[in-house]
Amino acid sequence: MMDGLRWFCWNRGRGGAVYDRFPTEPEPFSLPSPIPQWPKGEGFGQGSICIGELEIVGVTKFERVWRCYQLSENTKGAVFCRPVDIKDGFFCLGHYAQPVDQPLRGFVLAAKEITASRGEKLPALQKPIDYTLIWSSDDGKDDTYDGCGYFWLPCPPEGYKAMGYVVTREPGKPSLEEIRCVRADLTDTCEAHGLIVETSFLNTPLRVWKTRPAHRGIWGRGVSVGTFFCGSSKDDMNISCLNNLDSSLHAMPNLDQIHAVINHYGPTVFFHPEERYLPSSVSWFFKNGATLYKKGKKTGEIIDSKGSNLPNGGGNDGDYWIDLPDDDRNNIVKCGDIESAELYVHVKPAIGGTFTDFAMWVFCPFNGPGTLKISLASFPFSKVGQHVGDWEHFTLRVCNYTGELWSIYFSQHSGGVWVDTYNLEFIKDNKAIVYSTKNGHASFPHAGCYLQGSEKLGIGIRNDAEISNFFVDSSIKYQIIAAEYLGDAVTEPSWLQYMREWGPTIKYNSKCELDKILKFLPLNLRYSVESIFDKLPIELYGEEGPTGPKEKNNWVGDERW
Repeated sequence: MMDGLRWFCWNRGRGGAVYDRFPTEPEPFSLPSPIPQWPKGEGFGQGSICIGELEIVGVTKFERVWRCYQLSENTKGAVFCRPVDIKDGFFCLGHYAQPVDQPLRGFVLAAKEITASRGEKLPALQKPIDYTLIWSSDDGKDDTYDGCGYFWLPCPPEGYKAMGYVVTREPGKPSLEEIRCVRADLTDTCEAHGLIVETSFLNTPLRVWKTRPAHRGIWGRGVSVGTFFCGSSKDDMNISCLNNLDSSLHAMPNLDQIHAVINHYGPTVFFHPEERYLPSSVSWFFKNGATLYKKGKKTGEIIDSKGSNLPNGGGNDGDYWIDLPDDDRNNIVKCGDIESAELYVHVKPAIGGTFTDFAMWVFCPFNGPGTLKISLASFPFSKVGQHVGDWEHFTLRVCNYTGELWSIYFSQHSGGVWVDTYNLEFIKDNKAIVYSTKNGHASFPHAGCYLQGSEKLGIGIRNDAEISNFFVDSSIKYQIIAAEYLGDAVTEPSWLQYMREWGPTIKYNSKCELDKILKFLPLNLRYSVESIFDKLPIELYGEEGPTGPKEKNNWVGDERW
Protein backbone atom coordinates (compact mmCIF):
# COMPACT_ATOMS: atom_id res chain seq x y z
CA MET A 1 0.00 0.00 0.00
CA MET A 2 1.14 3.54 -0.78
CA ASP A 3 3.24 5.32 1.91
CA GLY A 4 2.95 2.36 4.27
CA LEU A 5 -0.72 3.16 4.84
CA ARG A 6 -2.28 0.67 7.19
CA TRP A 7 -5.56 -0.68 5.89
CA PHE A 8 -8.33 -3.02 6.85
CA CYS A 9 -11.14 -4.76 5.08
CA TRP A 10 -14.02 -6.89 6.24
CA ASN A 11 -16.51 -9.27 4.82
CA ARG A 12 -19.75 -9.16 6.80
CA GLY A 13 -21.30 -12.52 7.69
CA ARG A 14 -19.57 -15.50 6.14
CA GLY A 15 -15.93 -15.33 5.23
CA GLY A 16 -14.52 -13.78 8.40
CA ALA A 17 -12.44 -10.61 8.47
CA VAL A 18 -8.89 -9.40 7.93
CA TYR A 19 -7.94 -6.02 9.35
CA ASP A 20 -5.36 -3.99 11.27
CA ARG A 21 -6.88 -3.15 14.62
CA PHE A 22 -6.68 0.46 15.77
CA PRO A 23 -7.71 1.50 19.30
CA THR A 24 -10.68 3.46 17.95
CA GLU A 25 -11.33 1.33 14.87
CA PRO A 26 -14.75 -0.28 14.50
CA GLU A 27 -14.81 -4.06 14.42
CA PRO A 28 -16.82 -6.25 12.04
CA PHE A 29 -20.27 -7.49 12.98
CA SER A 30 -22.06 -10.67 12.05
CA LEU A 31 -25.27 -12.23 13.30
CA PRO A 32 -24.96 -14.73 16.16
CA SER A 33 -25.81 -17.69 13.91
CA PRO A 34 -25.36 -18.48 10.21
CA ILE A 35 -28.10 -17.59 7.76
CA PRO A 36 -29.99 -20.72 6.65
CA GLN A 37 -30.53 -21.92 3.11
CA TRP A 38 -33.84 -20.29 2.24
CA PRO A 39 -36.57 -22.27 0.43
CA LYS A 40 -36.43 -21.99 -3.34
CA GLY A 41 -38.00 -18.95 -4.92
CA GLU A 42 -37.30 -16.28 -7.51
CA GLY A 43 -34.85 -13.57 -6.48
CA PHE A 44 -34.92 -13.48 -2.67
CA GLY A 45 -31.55 -14.18 -1.01
CA GLN A 46 -29.75 -14.72 -4.33
CA GLY A 47 -27.07 -12.06 -3.83
CA SER A 48 -28.08 -9.78 -6.69
CA ILE A 49 -31.29 -8.02 -7.76
CA CYS A 50 -32.47 -6.93 -11.21
CA ILE A 51 -34.14 -3.51 -11.16
CA GLY A 52 -34.89 -3.06 -14.85
CA GLU A 53 -31.89 -2.35 -17.06
CA LEU A 54 -29.48 -2.83 -14.16
CA GLU A 55 -28.41 -5.73 -11.99
CA ILE A 56 -27.17 -4.65 -8.57
CA VAL A 57 -25.15 -6.34 -5.82
CA GLY A 58 -24.32 -5.20 -2.32
CA VAL A 59 -20.55 -4.95 -1.77
CA THR A 60 -19.55 -5.51 1.86
CA LYS A 61 -15.77 -5.74 1.59
CA PHE A 62 -13.86 -2.46 1.88
CA GLU A 63 -10.43 -0.87 2.01
CA ARG A 64 -9.99 2.08 4.33
CA VAL A 65 -8.96 5.32 2.66
CA TRP A 66 -9.20 7.97 5.38
CA ARG A 67 -10.58 8.61 8.82
CA CYS A 68 -11.12 11.47 11.23
CA TYR A 69 -11.69 11.55 14.95
CA GLN A 70 -14.14 13.36 17.19
CA LEU A 71 -14.33 17.05 16.40
CA SER A 72 -17.80 17.92 17.69
CA GLU A 73 -20.19 16.97 20.46
CA ASN A 74 -22.50 15.24 17.97
CA THR A 75 -20.06 12.79 16.39
CA LYS A 76 -17.00 10.75 17.40
CA GLY A 77 -15.38 10.50 14.02
CA ALA A 78 -15.79 8.53 10.83
CA VAL A 79 -14.03 6.10 8.56
CA PHE A 80 -14.21 6.36 4.73
CA CYS A 81 -13.64 3.34 2.51
CA ARG A 82 -13.65 2.19 -1.09
CA PRO A 83 -15.35 -1.10 -2.00
CA VAL A 84 -13.04 -3.92 -3.12
CA ASP A 85 -13.41 -7.39 -4.65
CA ILE A 86 -16.29 -6.24 -6.84
CA LYS A 87 -17.68 -9.01 -9.04
CA ASP A 88 -16.55 -9.05 -12.67
CA GLY A 89 -18.70 -6.91 -14.90
CA PHE A 90 -19.99 -4.75 -12.03
CA PHE A 91 -18.97 -1.15 -11.38
CA CYS A 92 -18.61 0.89 -8.19
CA LEU A 93 -21.20 3.65 -7.68
CA GLY A 94 -19.57 5.43 -4.73
CA HIS A 95 -17.49 5.11 -1.57
CA TYR A 96 -18.69 4.14 1.89
CA ALA A 97 -18.64 5.95 5.26
CA GLN A 98 -19.70 5.16 8.81
CA PRO A 99 -19.02 6.34 12.38
CA VAL A 100 -15.91 4.90 14.02
CA ASP A 101 -17.78 4.00 17.23
CA GLN A 102 -20.09 1.48 15.54
CA PRO A 103 -19.32 -2.05 14.40
CA LEU A 104 -18.39 -2.39 10.75
CA ARG A 105 -21.62 -3.11 8.99
CA GLY A 106 -22.85 -1.69 5.73
CA PHE A 107 -22.82 -1.99 1.98
CA VAL A 108 -22.56 0.02 -1.19
CA LEU A 109 -24.09 -1.09 -4.44
CA ALA A 110 -22.22 -2.05 -7.56
CA ALA A 111 -24.12 -2.28 -10.84
CA LYS A 112 -23.89 -3.70 -14.32
CA GLU A 113 -26.01 -3.21 -17.40
CA ILE A 114 -28.12 -6.31 -18.06
CA THR A 115 -28.52 -5.79 -21.81
CA ALA A 116 -26.75 -3.39 -24.12
CA SER A 117 -28.83 -0.31 -24.92
CA ARG A 118 -30.45 -0.32 -28.33
CA GLY A 119 -31.51 2.37 -30.75
CA GLU A 120 -31.25 5.92 -29.48
CA LYS A 121 -31.10 4.87 -25.83
CA LEU A 122 -27.90 5.83 -24.01
CA PRO A 123 -26.00 3.18 -21.98
CA ALA A 124 -27.28 2.69 -18.45
CA LEU A 125 -23.81 3.37 -16.96
CA GLN A 126 -21.13 5.86 -17.98
CA LYS A 127 -17.83 7.04 -16.55
CA PRO A 128 -17.77 10.58 -15.12
CA ILE A 129 -16.22 13.23 -17.34
CA ASP A 130 -14.40 14.90 -14.44
CA TYR A 131 -14.35 15.37 -10.65
CA THR A 132 -14.98 18.40 -8.46
CA LEU A 133 -13.10 18.72 -5.16
CA ILE A 134 -15.75 19.22 -2.47
CA TRP A 135 -13.54 19.34 0.64
CA SER A 136 -10.06 18.44 1.84
CA SER A 137 -8.13 18.31 5.11
CA ASP A 138 -5.24 19.95 3.27
CA ASP A 139 -1.91 18.93 4.85
CA GLY A 140 -3.49 16.48 7.30
CA LYS A 141 -1.12 17.47 10.12
CA ASP A 142 -3.95 17.87 12.63
CA ASP A 143 -3.94 14.96 15.11
CA THR A 144 -7.65 14.48 14.54
CA TYR A 145 -7.01 13.31 10.97
CA ASP A 146 -5.44 10.19 9.53
CA GLY A 147 -3.31 12.08 7.05
CA CYS A 148 -4.83 13.98 4.14
CA GLY A 149 -8.36 13.42 2.95
CA TYR A 150 -9.88 14.65 -0.31
CA PHE A 151 -13.57 14.39 -1.16
CA TRP A 152 -14.49 14.31 -4.86
CA LEU A 153 -17.89 14.62 -6.54
CA PRO A 154 -18.07 12.89 -9.94
CA CYS A 155 -19.16 15.15 -12.79
CA PRO A 156 -21.64 13.04 -14.77
CA PRO A 157 -22.09 13.25 -18.54
CA GLU A 158 -25.23 15.02 -19.73
CA GLY A 159 -28.27 12.89 -19.00
CA TYR A 160 -26.61 11.02 -16.11
CA LYS A 161 -26.54 11.34 -12.31
CA ALA A 162 -23.80 10.74 -9.74
CA MET A 163 -24.61 8.16 -7.03
CA GLY A 164 -21.84 8.90 -4.54
CA TYR A 165 -18.46 10.44 -3.78
CA VAL A 166 -14.87 9.27 -4.07
CA VAL A 167 -12.39 9.81 -1.19
CA THR A 168 -8.62 9.88 -1.77
CA ARG A 169 -5.46 10.58 0.22
CA GLU A 170 -3.74 12.39 -2.62
CA PRO A 171 -4.53 15.82 -4.16
CA GLY A 172 -4.67 14.41 -7.70
CA LYS A 173 -8.07 13.63 -9.15
CA PRO A 174 -9.23 10.00 -8.97
CA SER A 175 -9.23 7.84 -12.06
CA LEU A 176 -12.31 8.14 -14.24
CA GLU A 177 -12.48 4.34 -14.07
CA GLU A 178 -13.04 4.44 -10.30
CA ILE A 179 -16.77 4.98 -10.50
CA ARG A 180 -19.82 4.97 -12.75
CA CYS A 181 -22.70 7.39 -13.16
CA VAL A 182 -26.24 6.21 -13.95
CA ARG A 183 -28.60 7.36 -16.70
CA ALA A 184 -31.03 9.85 -15.16
CA ASP A 185 -34.24 7.97 -15.97
CA LEU A 186 -32.96 5.00 -13.94
CA THR A 187 -32.48 7.13 -10.81
CA ASP A 188 -34.67 8.57 -8.07
CA THR A 189 -34.35 11.37 -5.55
CA CYS A 190 -32.46 10.67 -2.35
CA GLU A 191 -32.14 12.61 0.90
CA ALA A 192 -29.64 12.96 3.71
CA HIS A 193 -30.39 11.61 7.18
CA GLY A 194 -28.41 10.50 10.22
CA LEU A 195 -25.31 12.66 10.64
CA ILE A 196 -22.16 10.51 10.42
CA VAL A 197 -19.54 13.14 11.21
CA GLU A 198 -19.17 16.90 11.49
CA THR A 199 -15.71 18.44 11.18
CA SER A 200 -13.89 21.41 9.64
CA PHE A 201 -10.50 22.49 8.38
CA LEU A 202 -9.45 26.15 8.28
CA ASN A 203 -13.06 27.08 9.06
CA THR A 204 -14.32 25.07 6.09
CA PRO A 205 -17.01 22.74 7.48
CA LEU A 206 -17.58 19.15 6.42
CA ARG A 207 -20.78 17.40 7.35
CA VAL A 208 -21.36 13.84 6.25
CA TRP A 209 -24.73 12.09 6.31
CA LYS A 210 -26.09 8.70 5.41
CA THR A 211 -28.46 8.70 2.43
CA ARG A 212 -31.84 7.09 1.81
CA PRO A 213 -34.49 7.27 -0.94
CA ALA A 214 -36.87 10.21 -0.63
CA HIS A 215 -39.72 8.00 -1.89
CA ARG A 216 -40.18 5.15 0.56
CA GLY A 217 -42.99 2.99 1.89
CA ILE A 218 -44.95 0.23 0.24
CA TRP A 219 -45.23 2.05 -3.11
CA GLY A 220 -41.81 3.74 -3.10
CA ARG A 221 -39.35 2.47 -5.68
CA GLY A 222 -36.22 4.34 -4.61
CA VAL A 223 -33.25 2.03 -3.96
CA SER A 224 -30.57 2.98 -1.44
CA VAL A 225 -27.04 2.89 -2.90
CA GLY A 226 -25.41 2.84 0.55
CA THR A 227 -23.20 5.83 -0.22
CA PHE A 228 -22.88 9.01 1.84
CA PHE A 229 -23.60 12.68 1.18
CA CYS A 230 -21.26 15.49 2.22
CA GLY A 231 -21.67 19.24 2.24
CA SER A 232 -22.36 22.18 4.51
CA SER A 233 -26.13 21.56 4.49
CA LYS A 234 -28.06 18.37 3.91
CA ASP A 235 -30.47 20.31 1.70
CA ASP A 236 -27.80 20.78 -1.00
CA MET A 237 -28.26 17.25 -2.36
CA ASN A 238 -26.16 16.61 -5.48
CA ILE A 239 -26.32 12.81 -5.74
CA SER A 240 -29.18 10.41 -6.45
CA CYS A 241 -30.33 6.91 -5.62
CA LEU A 242 -31.50 4.18 -7.98
CA ASN A 243 -35.05 3.48 -9.11
CA ASN A 244 -36.44 -0.06 -9.24
CA LEU A 245 -38.21 -0.23 -12.59
CA ASP A 246 -38.96 -3.96 -12.31
CA SER A 247 -42.67 -3.96 -11.44
CA SER A 248 -42.55 -7.65 -10.44
CA LEU A 249 -40.32 -6.92 -7.41
CA HIS A 250 -38.87 -10.36 -8.03
CA ALA A 251 -36.51 -10.20 -5.04
CA MET A 252 -39.39 -10.14 -2.53
CA PRO A 253 -39.88 -13.44 -0.63
CA ASN A 254 -42.58 -15.91 -1.60
CA LEU A 255 -44.91 -17.42 1.01
CA ASP A 256 -42.60 -20.32 1.90
CA GLN A 257 -39.69 -17.91 2.30
CA ILE A 258 -41.81 -15.59 4.46
CA HIS A 259 -42.51 -18.44 6.88
CA ALA A 260 -38.83 -19.42 6.87
CA VAL A 261 -37.74 -15.84 7.66
CA ILE A 262 -40.23 -15.50 10.54
CA ASN A 263 -39.27 -18.93 11.92
CA HIS A 264 -35.59 -17.94 11.80
CA TYR A 265 -35.73 -14.33 13.06
CA GLY A 266 -39.02 -14.01 14.97
CA PRO A 267 -38.27 -12.15 18.23
CA THR A 268 -39.51 -13.13 21.67
CA VAL A 269 -41.67 -10.37 23.17
CA PHE A 270 -41.26 -10.01 26.94
CA PHE A 271 -43.89 -8.24 29.02
CA HIS A 272 -43.17 -6.58 32.37
CA PRO A 273 -43.30 -8.92 35.42
CA GLU A 274 -45.94 -6.63 36.98
CA GLU A 275 -48.00 -6.33 33.80
CA ARG A 276 -51.73 -6.72 34.50
CA TYR A 277 -52.94 -6.06 30.97
CA LEU A 278 -51.45 -8.83 28.86
CA PRO A 279 -52.04 -9.52 25.17
CA SER A 280 -54.53 -11.94 23.65
CA SER A 281 -55.48 -13.11 20.20
CA VAL A 282 -58.14 -11.06 18.45
CA SER A 283 -60.41 -14.10 18.24
CA TRP A 284 -60.11 -14.69 22.02
CA PHE A 285 -61.12 -11.05 22.58
CA PHE A 286 -64.18 -11.50 20.38
CA LYS A 287 -65.15 -14.91 21.81
CA ASN A 288 -65.06 -13.55 25.36
CA GLY A 289 -67.61 -10.85 24.92
CA ALA A 290 -66.12 -7.93 22.95
CA THR A 291 -69.09 -5.86 21.81
CA LEU A 292 -69.70 -3.61 18.80
CA TYR A 293 -71.58 -0.38 19.49
CA LYS A 294 -73.20 1.93 16.96
CA LYS A 295 -73.79 5.62 17.48
CA GLY A 296 -77.35 6.27 18.63
CA LYS A 297 -77.95 2.73 19.96
CA LYS A 298 -77.78 1.89 23.65
CA THR A 299 -77.15 -1.83 23.29
CA GLY A 300 -74.25 -3.40 21.49
CA GLU A 301 -73.83 -6.42 19.23
CA ILE A 302 -71.68 -9.40 20.18
CA ILE A 303 -68.81 -9.79 17.68
CA ASP A 304 -68.31 -13.24 16.19
CA SER A 305 -64.93 -14.93 16.55
CA LYS A 306 -63.71 -13.89 13.07
CA GLY A 307 -65.04 -10.33 13.25
CA SER A 308 -67.16 -10.95 10.16
CA ASN A 309 -70.02 -8.79 11.49
CA LEU A 310 -67.79 -5.74 11.94
CA PRO A 311 -68.42 -2.90 9.46
CA ASN A 312 -65.74 -3.02 6.75
CA GLY A 313 -63.99 -0.26 4.84
CA GLY A 314 -64.63 3.46 5.02
CA GLY A 315 -62.80 5.51 7.61
CA ASN A 316 -62.90 6.33 11.28
CA ASP A 317 -66.17 8.27 11.19
CA GLY A 318 -67.03 7.80 14.89
CA ASP A 319 -70.19 5.82 14.11
CA TYR A 320 -68.89 2.54 15.55
CA TRP A 321 -66.61 1.43 18.36
CA ILE A 322 -65.72 -1.75 20.26
CA ASP A 323 -66.03 -2.12 24.03
CA LEU A 324 -65.41 -4.72 26.73
CA PRO A 325 -68.29 -6.98 27.80
CA ASP A 326 -70.66 -5.25 30.20
CA ASP A 327 -70.82 -8.13 32.70
CA ASP A 328 -68.61 -10.12 35.08
CA ARG A 329 -66.23 -10.95 32.24
CA ASN A 330 -65.11 -7.31 32.01
CA ASN A 331 -62.06 -7.58 34.29
CA ILE A 332 -61.10 -10.99 32.91
CA VAL A 333 -61.02 -9.70 29.33
CA LYS A 334 -59.12 -6.57 30.42
CA CYS A 335 -56.26 -8.75 31.63
CA GLY A 336 -55.97 -10.57 28.30
CA ASP A 337 -54.91 -14.17 27.67
CA ILE A 338 -51.23 -14.57 26.84
CA GLU A 339 -51.68 -18.26 25.99
CA SER A 340 -53.84 -17.32 22.99
CA ALA A 341 -51.70 -14.32 21.96
CA GLU A 342 -50.04 -14.28 18.55
CA LEU A 343 -48.26 -11.72 16.38
CA TYR A 344 -50.12 -10.45 13.30
CA VAL A 345 -47.65 -10.02 10.44
CA HIS A 346 -47.90 -7.57 7.54
CA VAL A 347 -45.23 -8.29 4.90
CA LYS A 348 -44.40 -5.41 2.57
CA PRO A 349 -41.68 -4.07 0.25
CA ALA A 350 -39.14 -1.59 1.59
CA ILE A 351 -36.44 0.49 -0.12
CA GLY A 352 -37.79 -0.23 -3.57
CA GLY A 353 -38.20 -3.97 -3.02
CA THR A 354 -34.54 -4.51 -2.09
CA PHE A 355 -35.58 -5.05 1.55
CA THR A 356 -38.67 -6.63 3.12
CA ASP A 357 -40.44 -5.26 6.18
CA PHE A 358 -42.17 -7.71 8.51
CA ALA A 359 -44.46 -5.49 10.61
CA MET A 360 -45.50 -7.56 13.65
CA TRP A 361 -48.63 -6.35 15.42
CA VAL A 362 -49.57 -7.36 18.95
CA PHE A 363 -53.06 -6.82 20.38
CA CYS A 364 -53.89 -6.16 24.03
CA PRO A 365 -57.54 -5.84 25.13
CA PHE A 366 -56.63 -3.02 27.52
CA ASN A 367 -53.98 -0.34 27.99
CA GLY A 368 -53.30 0.49 31.63
CA PRO A 369 -52.80 3.91 33.23
CA GLY A 370 -49.45 5.67 33.11
CA THR A 371 -46.99 6.68 35.81
CA LEU A 372 -45.52 10.17 36.07
CA LYS A 373 -41.87 10.41 37.12
CA ILE A 374 -40.55 13.63 38.66
CA SER A 375 -36.88 13.35 39.58
CA LEU A 376 -36.59 10.37 41.95
CA ALA A 377 -40.31 10.17 42.75
CA SER A 378 -42.99 8.32 40.76
CA PHE A 379 -46.73 9.03 40.81
CA PRO A 380 -49.05 6.36 39.35
CA PHE A 381 -52.17 7.70 37.69
CA SER A 382 -55.46 5.98 38.40
CA LYS A 383 -56.98 6.60 34.96
CA VAL A 384 -54.78 8.78 32.78
CA GLY A 385 -53.51 6.76 29.84
CA GLN A 386 -55.91 3.85 30.09
CA HIS A 387 -58.15 2.83 27.20
CA VAL A 388 -59.83 -0.24 25.74
CA GLY A 389 -57.98 -1.94 22.89
CA ASP A 390 -54.27 -1.46 22.25
CA TRP A 391 -52.45 -2.12 18.97
CA GLU A 392 -48.66 -1.99 19.11
CA HIS A 393 -46.03 -3.22 16.68
CA PHE A 394 -42.37 -3.67 15.84
CA THR A 395 -40.91 -4.24 12.37
CA LEU A 396 -38.13 -6.53 11.15
CA ARG A 397 -36.27 -5.21 8.09
CA VAL A 398 -34.65 -8.03 6.11
CA CYS A 399 -32.17 -7.56 3.27
CA ASN A 400 -33.42 -9.18 0.06
CA TYR A 401 -29.89 -9.60 -1.34
CA THR A 402 -28.96 -12.16 1.32
CA GLY A 403 -31.99 -12.64 3.59
CA GLU A 404 -30.07 -11.10 6.49
CA LEU A 405 -31.87 -9.33 9.34
CA TRP A 406 -30.77 -5.73 8.95
CA SER A 407 -32.58 -3.82 11.72
CA ILE A 408 -35.71 -3.71 13.88
CA TYR A 409 -38.08 -0.78 14.31
CA PHE A 410 -39.40 -0.38 17.86
CA SER A 411 -42.71 1.49 17.95
CA GLN A 412 -43.10 3.85 20.91
CA HIS A 413 -46.23 6.00 21.33
CA SER A 414 -46.70 7.68 17.92
CA GLY A 415 -42.99 7.42 17.20
CA GLY A 416 -40.21 4.90 17.42
CA VAL A 417 -36.64 4.10 16.50
CA TRP A 418 -34.75 1.84 14.08
CA VAL A 419 -32.10 -0.25 15.86
CA ASP A 420 -29.34 -1.97 13.91
CA THR A 421 -28.79 -5.66 14.63
CA TYR A 422 -25.51 -5.03 16.45
CA ASN A 423 -27.46 -3.14 19.13
CA LEU A 424 -30.04 -5.89 19.68
CA GLU A 425 -30.21 -8.53 22.39
CA PHE A 426 -30.57 -12.07 21.10
CA ILE A 427 -32.30 -14.73 23.14
CA LYS A 428 -31.31 -17.63 20.90
CA ASP A 429 -29.50 -17.86 17.56
CA ASN A 430 -30.71 -14.92 15.41
CA LYS A 431 -33.91 -14.34 17.40
CA ALA A 432 -33.91 -10.93 19.09
CA ILE A 433 -35.64 -9.78 22.27
CA VAL A 434 -38.38 -7.14 22.22
CA TYR A 435 -39.34 -5.62 25.57
CA SER A 436 -42.94 -4.44 25.97
CA THR A 437 -43.38 -1.74 28.61
CA LYS A 438 -45.65 -1.97 31.64
CA ASN A 439 -49.26 -0.92 30.96
CA GLY A 440 -48.48 1.02 27.75
CA HIS A 441 -46.92 -1.84 25.72
CA ALA A 442 -44.42 0.32 23.81
CA SER A 443 -41.49 -1.71 22.50
CA PHE A 444 -37.80 -1.27 23.36
CA PRO A 445 -34.60 -3.18 22.53
CA HIS A 446 -33.30 -3.35 26.11
CA ALA A 447 -34.64 -3.52 29.66
CA GLY A 448 -34.77 -0.31 31.69
CA CYS A 449 -36.85 2.73 32.55
CA TYR A 450 -37.39 4.95 29.52
CA LEU A 451 -38.73 8.43 30.14
CA GLN A 452 -41.24 9.98 27.75
CA GLY A 453 -40.61 13.66 28.38
CA SER A 454 -37.41 15.40 29.50
CA GLU A 455 -34.47 13.15 30.42
CA LYS A 456 -32.50 16.26 31.39
CA LEU A 457 -35.06 17.35 33.98
CA GLY A 458 -36.03 13.80 34.92
CA ILE A 459 -39.70 14.54 34.22
CA GLY A 460 -42.02 12.44 32.09
CA ILE A 461 -44.10 9.31 31.74
CA ARG A 462 -42.32 6.09 32.75
CA ASN A 463 -41.86 3.26 30.27
CA ASP A 464 -40.64 0.32 32.34
CA ALA A 465 -39.28 -2.74 30.53
CA GLU A 466 -38.02 -5.94 32.17
CA ILE A 467 -37.62 -9.62 31.40
CA SER A 468 -40.26 -11.89 32.92
CA ASN A 469 -42.14 -15.16 32.58
CA PHE A 470 -44.74 -13.39 30.43
CA PHE A 471 -43.63 -13.70 26.82
CA VAL A 472 -44.76 -14.55 23.29
CA ASP A 473 -42.41 -16.23 20.80
CA SER A 474 -43.27 -14.64 17.47
CA SER A 475 -41.25 -17.21 15.53
CA ILE A 476 -43.93 -19.77 16.46
CA LYS A 477 -47.05 -17.84 17.40
CA TYR A 478 -47.90 -15.67 14.43
CA GLN A 479 -50.41 -15.20 11.65
CA ILE A 480 -49.67 -13.58 8.29
CA ILE A 481 -52.52 -11.11 7.79
CA ALA A 482 -51.40 -9.20 4.70
CA ALA A 483 -48.84 -9.25 1.88
CA GLU A 484 -50.30 -7.15 -0.93
CA TYR A 485 -47.49 -7.85 -3.38
CA LEU A 486 -48.39 -11.57 -3.34
CA GLY A 487 -51.91 -10.95 -4.66
CA ASP A 488 -54.38 -13.64 -3.52
CA ALA A 489 -51.75 -15.77 -1.76
CA VAL A 490 -52.68 -14.21 1.62
CA THR A 491 -56.31 -13.77 2.69
CA GLU A 492 -56.75 -10.81 4.98
CA PRO A 493 -58.94 -11.46 8.06
CA SER A 494 -62.34 -9.75 8.27
CA TRP A 495 -61.42 -7.79 11.38
CA LEU A 496 -58.48 -6.16 9.56
CA GLN A 497 -60.98 -4.27 7.37
CA TYR A 498 -62.58 -2.64 10.43
CA MET A 499 -61.36 0.96 10.27
CA ARG A 500 -63.06 2.38 13.34
CA GLU A 501 -61.98 2.49 16.98
CA TRP A 502 -61.19 -0.61 19.01
CA GLY A 503 -62.27 1.14 22.19
CA PRO A 504 -64.84 3.74 23.32
CA THR A 505 -64.15 7.38 24.10
CA ILE A 506 -63.55 7.52 27.84
CA LYS A 507 -64.47 10.74 29.62
CA TYR A 508 -62.05 11.48 32.40
CA ASN A 509 -60.25 14.66 33.38
CA SER A 510 -56.54 14.10 33.02
CA LYS A 511 -55.84 17.63 34.22
CA CYS A 512 -57.61 16.90 37.50
CA GLU A 513 -55.35 13.92 38.19
CA LEU A 514 -52.29 15.94 37.24
CA ASP A 515 -53.33 18.83 39.50
CA LYS A 516 -53.50 16.47 42.50
CA ILE A 517 -49.81 15.72 41.96
CA LEU A 518 -48.75 19.28 41.09
CA LYS A 519 -50.07 20.79 44.30
CA PHE A 520 -47.32 19.00 46.24
CA LEU A 521 -44.55 20.45 44.02
CA PRO A 522 -42.63 23.75 44.20
CA LEU A 523 -43.99 26.40 41.84
CA ASN A 524 -41.01 26.38 39.41
CA LEU A 525 -41.12 22.57 39.08
CA ARG A 526 -44.89 22.68 38.64
CA TYR A 527 -44.56 24.79 35.48
CA SER A 528 -41.95 22.42 34.05
CA VAL A 529 -44.19 19.38 34.59
CA GLU A 530 -47.22 21.09 33.02
CA SER A 531 -45.19 22.19 30.01
CA ILE A 532 -43.74 18.72 29.39
CA PHE A 533 -47.11 17.00 29.92
CA ASP A 534 -48.72 19.24 27.28
CA LYS A 535 -46.10 18.16 24.71
CA LEU A 536 -46.48 14.40 25.23
CA PRO A 537 -48.13 12.28 22.50
CA ILE A 538 -51.89 12.12 23.00
CA GLU A 539 -51.72 8.31 23.09
CA LEU A 540 -50.09 8.55 26.52
CA TYR A 541 -53.09 10.22 28.12
CA GLY A 542 -55.78 10.34 25.40
CA GLU A 543 -59.38 9.39 25.97
CA GLU A 544 -60.15 7.67 22.65
CA GLY A 545 -59.68 4.03 21.74
CA PRO A 546 -57.12 3.28 19.01
CA THR A 547 -57.84 2.37 15.41
CA GLY A 548 -56.61 -0.90 13.91
CA PRO A 549 -53.41 -1.58 11.95
CA LYS A 550 -54.74 -0.54 8.53
CA GLU A 551 -55.56 2.94 9.77
CA LYS A 552 -51.98 3.59 10.89
CA ASN A 553 -49.71 5.71 8.70
CA ASN A 554 -47.04 3.04 8.57
CA TRP A 555 -49.38 0.49 6.93
CA VAL A 556 -48.44 1.85 3.50
CA GLY A 557 -45.77 4.35 4.55
CA ASP A 558 -42.30 3.86 5.97
CA GLU A 559 -41.70 3.63 9.69
CA ARG A 560 -40.71 6.94 11.27
CA TRP A 561 -36.92 7.29 11.02
